[in-house]
Amino acid sequence: MRTSRRARAGQYAALLAYLVFLAFPFLWLVSTAFKPARELASLHPTWLPQDPTLDNFRQAFDEQPLLRAALNSLVAALGAAVIAVLIATPMAYVMARHRTRLAKAATGWVVVSQAFPFVLVIIPLFLVLKNLHLINSVAGLVMVYVVWALPFALWMLVGYVRAVPTEMEEAAAVDGAGKVRTLVSITAPLLAPGIVATALFAFITAWNEFFFALVLLKTPEKQTLPVVLTHFLGAEGVADLGPLAAAAFLATIPSLVVFALIQKRITGGMLAGAVKS
Repeated sequence: MRTSRRARAGQYAALLAYLVFLAFPFLWLVSTAFKPARELASLHPTWLPQDPTLDNFRQAFDEQPLLRAALNSLVAALGAAVIAVLIATPMAYVMARHRTRLAKAATGWVVVSQAFPFVLVIIPLFLVLKNLHLINSVAGLVMVYVVWALPFALWMLVGYVRAVPTEMEEAAAVDGAGKVRTLVSITAPLLAPGIVATALFAFITAWNEFFFALVLLKTPEKQTLPVVLTHFLGAEGVADLGPLAAAAFLATIPSLVVFALIQKRITGGMLAGAVKS
């Protein structure tokens, strides 16, 4: 009994330490965003701003086009998430319901493709987009994000589809429902939590992505928010710390808001995906 209690206490302590480890950078970012210049230059930094100010936010908006960059990021992230889910959902259904050798090979390729570093694919992608006249365009960036998010979205949705019992579809067929009606009325509602969770992960991945946006977008009016954040670094690598922290804090808000609004669906989707029929 004492051993189990000690083990549970150790687990809670490890979980608490992990949460502190994850939360500390964000809390320090928020604190830095509200600190005046003299506190940022202090040799003895404090945990909380002694004299909170909004000057860093005003300076950030004055120095860089944050709203335009945020709109570009939003369009790219939403477009990538929606298109990736629309493509991955029917593919995942076929792979989950028809477990042929081809489906198993496709699943293995999906897993292996996630190990490819960005550097290996950037030159072929650049050449393809150049031939399609999509360099320096948000549409071209959306295409790249869809290609990059599709394997992970497909891998996630396969697990969610397998969690839906085939007996429910067979019962609907016995009652006279066609294949399309069964998919729309029976399968799709059960897959909704998994689809939402997959779309969120695709959105966050595209929202935070930096490397592809840096290489493919040239003009300032087309650049996304992660790329614009680098403009707060000086020529010698010296960061304008206050405005940078303020802009980075604003850049994290959309992901946090989206996650907070649909966290129940995400939890339900992850639990459903963890169960195999």
